[in-house]
Amino acid sequence: MKTAIRRQMTIHPEVMDALNDQIALEMHASASYLAMASWCDQRELLNSKAFFYKQAEEERQHGMKIFNFINDAGGAAISPSIPEVNNDFEGLREIYEKSLDQEIHVTQSIYKCFKQARKVDDFASEVFLQWFVNEQVEEEDTVRSILDVFELMGDMPLKMIDERLPTA
Repeated sequence: MKTAIRRQMTIHPEVMDALNDQIALEMHASASYLAMASWCDQRELLNSKAFFYKQAEEERQHGMKIFNFINDAGGAAISPSIPEVNNDFEGLREIYEKSLDQEIHVTQSIYKCFKQARKVDDFASEVFLQWFVNEQVEEEDTVRSILDVFELMGDMPLKMIDERLPTA
């Protein structure tokens, strides 16, 4: 993605482009989590509903954090268009599995941005991205722990599983 370059940018243009792509990914993740929250809400799965609404807000905040960083570093943040998200799910376990897949995808994209910053000696961006690297370890671990609950509970009714899941 090519963007306008301002004079005296702190951010390297290639890193800025990668981070603009990351903004789009974070905002898509937010929209996906909203779809998951809605599915849970329709089925009175209250803990999962709360979890996914919170995840949607966190992903939006992550996108905004990157957006502000790009502009603060003299670059040009781009407001992304959000491609269509899936709103149909077979079950709660599938939703959490898709959530983990999404988090892994976001992690890999963050690593790509981090590597790009390191490659072009964009130290400010590399330091900024370290927070996201740490955050993704936490995000993936949270969802993996939830999936462990599904393994432990086996064929219990969804409502009983949902009641044992964290809301945040």
